[in-house]
Amino acid sequence: MLLITAFLINGSLALTAILLHYEVLFQLDKNLPRVAHIAPRFRVLIGVGAVFMAHVLEIWLFALGYYFTLQFPVMGGLVGNLSADGILLDCAYLSFVTFTTLGYGEIVAQGYLRYLTGVEALTGFMLITWSASFLFIEMQKYWTVYRTNQTKQYK
Repeated sequence: MLLITAFLINGSLALTAILLHYEVLFQLDKNLPRVAHIAPRFRVLIGVGAVFMAHVLEIWLFALGYYFTLQFPVMGGLVGNLSADGILLDCAYLSFVTFTTLGYGEIVAQGYLRYLTGVEALTGFMLITWSASFLFIEMQKYWTVYRTNQTKQYK
């Protein structure tokens, strides 16, 4: 029963993060061309900022998932270099380190909570690479247009 509960929590968090990320990238793709009055290089920066904020929200989503799961001791716990400021900050730190696949190991999940770290690492890796691909395509679009306009201007 605990394994099924862990699977449902993990799957829900991963699915929510993926859908959130998809929506952010979809809205960026749809709306960046509409701000044509902004220089192309700044449109790319808007995209980078939006993607960064999406990642931060996704990380906090997983942090809240850790925090929620920790309310049920039978699901596991955290061990290691825990802060005195509170468990939520420890969950956020663990989530940032796991999502970005840094894996410092100062705080470690135990029990069924361990499975959430694996799901978060895989989800984070996928979403970060998805973001990089998206931003690369955006840079190609806007920087190519910018270079073409600059070349025409000097001819």
